[in-house]
Amino acid sequence: MSKVNGQTLAASRPRSFCTRALSNILRSAASTALLLTATANAQDKPVETGRDLVEDLHTAFGEHHARAVHAKGIILKGRFEPTRAARSLSRAPLFEHATPVIVRFSNFTGFPDIADNDPAANPRGMAIKFGSPAAPSLDIVTHNFDGFPTRTATEFGALLCAIGTSGPGVAAPTPLDGFLASHPDAKTFLTTQHPAPLSYATTAYFGVNAVTFTDRKGRARPVRYRFVPAAGEHYFGTGAGPAPDYLQPEIAKRVKDGPVRFDWYAQLGERGDLLDDPSIAWPSSRKLVKLGTITIEMLAANTAEADRALTFLPGRMPDGIAAADPMLAIRTEAYPVSFGERQ
Repeated sequence: MSKVNGQTLAASRPRSFCTRALSNILRSAASTALLLTATANAQDKPVETGRDLVEDLHTAFGEHHARAVHAKGIILKGRFEPTRAARSLSRAPLFEHATPVIVRFSNFTGFPDIADNDPAANPRGMAIKFGSPAAPSLDIVTHNFDGFPTRTATEFGALLCAIGTSGPGVAAPTPLDGFLASHPDAKTFLTTQHPAPLSYATTAYFGVNAVTFTDRKGRARPVRYRFVPAAGEHYFGTGAGPAPDYLQPEIAKRVKDGPVRFDWYAQLGERGDLLDDPSIAWPSSRKLVKLGTITIEMLAANTAEADRALTFLPGRMPDGIAAADPMLAIRTEAYPVSFGERQ
């Protein structure tokens, strides 16, 4: 088992493997009927509020009482221990001392029962809540791809609507084909995902949006987040694949056998790096500063009630950390909408 380039997997298929997978998981007649109700001009509809974004997610994945996206997940607990270097970059209080964390690993899409070995389960997600549930100080929502399919929330909504109107039986070229033809970054996102990871603990995760760190002297620096697994990055190869539901039992056993660790890094932006376009990864030459280590030590309560009660707000930030990408405002509005729908 070894790390495999996602492009190699995609090259053997005449159409994007992820496009075909997305079509396959829009499989029930009831779901398809729902998805095909999107209007022809849906791709032009601006995403102005969090509710707009949630409605577009429903267009792609249907309505249900789970999360609108990254519906299938597992919750764990641990702690964060900061480095001295973190304190030199930001005056945020969480860099002053150890802090408890809640971590939720997940699969992509809004399908609560999506198989772990379905290519459309990529990218995998890791959401982190710093502080106690009653008084959190920072929420971070990441996925295991360095980038995002679109530049803006409106373009992302258009992609979701294109997915939702490209289910089984739709003649080619589908709305999704048309969207990808005019949005090469989205095509790259869908066709160059990693293969399935051996574990949620064996893949790196990336913050979607840029933020600004401000130190005690008022000096500001744009950064993007990166979480690197201590276990290294390991993915399934082209031979025997994973089982449909292996990730949650695997991480449960792994954390029972010993702590799972991720090093948290800030990738430092430089002049010319775009702060408001998450579809473009910053150059790999940008300096990485280790902010600390997240140590995951145990499973949390993983009842349906516990998952419904847990929400993450990407715009929740302490003094010393601020949003640099305007997309964060729409994302932060969307999470409470989805939270309310699943209660």
